Formats: sequence, C-alpha cells, structure tokens
Amino acid sequence: MIELLVVEDNDGDVVLFEKAFEQVKAVKKLQFVADGEEALNFLFRKKGYEEAHRPDLVLLDLNLPKVNGREVLKVIKSDPELKAIPVIVFTSSLAEKDIFDCYDLHANSYVIKPMDYYEFLETIRKLAGFWFEAVKFPARRQEEMRE
Repeated sequence: MIELLVVEDNDGDVVLFEKAFEQVKAVKKLQFVADGEEALNFLFRKKGYEEAHRPDLVLLDLNLPKVNGREVLKVIKSDPELKAIPVIVFTSSLAEKDIFDCYDLHANSYVIKPMDYYEFLETIRKLAGFWFEAVKFPARRQEEMRE
C-alpha cells in the first residue's frame, strides 16, 4: 500500500485527485498540501507535521505559492533522507525549459496535467497502474515501520 503526498494549490484539482484516487485501491494514505513551504514542512516533519509519515511518492505541481515546485524538487533530491522518494511533476506547463529543468533536478517523471475531467482521471489511472503496480518501492526505514 502506497502513501502519497500531493502538492497542489488548486482546489478544483484537489477534488479531481480525490475522485481519481478513490478508484485506486493501492493508496493507503493520500495527503494534500497547498504550497511548497507546507510540502517541505511535511517532508521534514516540522511545524504541525511532526507525526507525518514519509510518503512513498510525491505528486508535485510546479507553480506553487511561497516555495515553487522547482525549489521543492531541488530540496527533495538534494537531501540524503528524501532523495529516494520518487517525485512526479504533475503540472500544466508545456514549456520545454520547465521539462528540462525538472529532469535536470532529478524528477522521476514529468506529466502534463490534462484540462479535461475524463482525461485527468485517465491520466491518474495510468500513473497509478505504473507507479502502484509495476514499480517496486524501497522498504521503509525501521523506525517508520514501527509507526
């Protein structure tokens, strides 16, 4: 069972994520944060997130308030404790520079966020099929296993 952190500031997209992941049986826990600062607090277990479980996978929007998605990705992939967490950049940006920059920062994949409701649900279904069924995640640290 997968624990997933979604970093998304658009309330409409949050609702779409919730609907889409209701159909995905492999998700044990689905957590949402609305900006990059909150994402980093969650991942580093600070400022109200001291009891947060480290996610198995992060879905990250790029255009976020406070700390943008590129900075969040940079911090995740630079930190020895976090860098093994796969990060899927899930954004509406089609800019080649954004795509290049995210892969340069070691994003595990870059997915264009569909604007159509049914395409959005289908994209999440495809992501879930790959990341939740085909991919093998590293075992959790011992202290997290006891939680």
